[in-house]
Amino acid sequence: MTIIENEIGKLGDGRSVALFTLESACGIRARIMSHGGTVISLEVPDRAGELGDVVLGFDDLAGYLGAEGYLGALIGRYGNRIAGARFVLDGAPHQLAANDGPNHLHGGLAGFDKALWNARPCSTSAGPALELDYLSAHDEEGYPGNLSVRVIYTLTDDGALRIDYAATTDRDTVINLTNHAYWNLAGHGAGTILDHRLLVDAERFAAVGAGLIPTGELRPVAGTPFDFRSPVAIGARIDSDDEQLRVARGYDHSFAIEGTRGELRRAARVLEPTTGRVLEVLTTEPAIQLYSGNFLDGMRGKAGAVYHRRTGFCLETQHYPDSPNQPAFPTTTLRAGASYRSTTVHRFLVE
Repeated sequence: MTIIENEIGKLGDGRSVALFTLESACGIRARIMSHGGTVISLEVPDRAGELGDVVLGFDDLAGYLGAEGYLGALIGRYGNRIAGARFVLDGAPHQLAANDGPNHLHGGLAGFDKALWNARPCSTSAGPALELDYLSAHDEEGYPGNLSVRVIYTLTDDGALRIDYAATTDRDTVINLTNHAYWNLAGHGAGTILDHRLLVDAERFAAVGAGLIPTGELRPVAGTPFDFRSPVAIGARIDSDDEQLRVARGYDHSFAIEGTRGELRRAARVLEPTTGRVLEVLTTEPAIQLYSGNFLDGMRGKAGAVYHRRTGFCLETQHYPDSPNQPAFPTTTLRAGASYRSTTVHRFLVE
């Protein structure tokens, strides 16, 4: 196993951004930078043993600084949307930055995806690892409390990218951390992801209304285009005459993962049939957000690839959107002195 550190560039204020290359004993390689804790590339084998980069991204730091879309980045303090950019905690209102119309999205105007994380390589018994930490100051983007966050990426020797999240706060706050990688298992520039065959271990999904804010209803997937309990091509029903697909221009919905919340269990499985690459996602979180790249708009990515609509998909493990305003959803409150912990594993196989 190896870990190599280089500089990928500097921010406008002169701070250096580090790039770490991790290679596991089984040969898969990842590049992760300290700006945004961003996964820039992940090379995994196909059924012929050929490595291919399956993560959408950019060739250099400038690409990330100049683009929207959160490609490969860590997301916080709150992944997904909060209605009206506002929540009430223990009777006290908190106004957040509105960066998605009237709503708050993925941590606001300067969320964790735009932070420069402290990063250091480390070795574990499972494989090479990268530890990142960040202190989100009280009132950053409107959130209460000084939040100390630690994230560890481990490239395991059995072919997985594991992400362990941890956080503590000195005041009661809300938290919902995730990673926003866009996947294309045929290769990051290989065209649409509509032929990828997806299974999601969920019997219900969170219905959304205007602004993609949940209505509060966890709706059964049975008999709908959201039924992925058996493998189905992502594109098979994506343009169906369905009001939920119309409002999101495709899939952009959270699914309620079966099993015991807090235990690591499978949430989704994706097969790309031409290469045989398989991605299995395991998580301790209650939900997983399927996003079908509906708003990719032709941005130019790595090696001249152009990322058009539906050329990448996201499977973001997390709590439900707008949970601070939805009392029926599992709580995202983190109390002062308590610890937040979450784990997600992206396991790569061939078929």
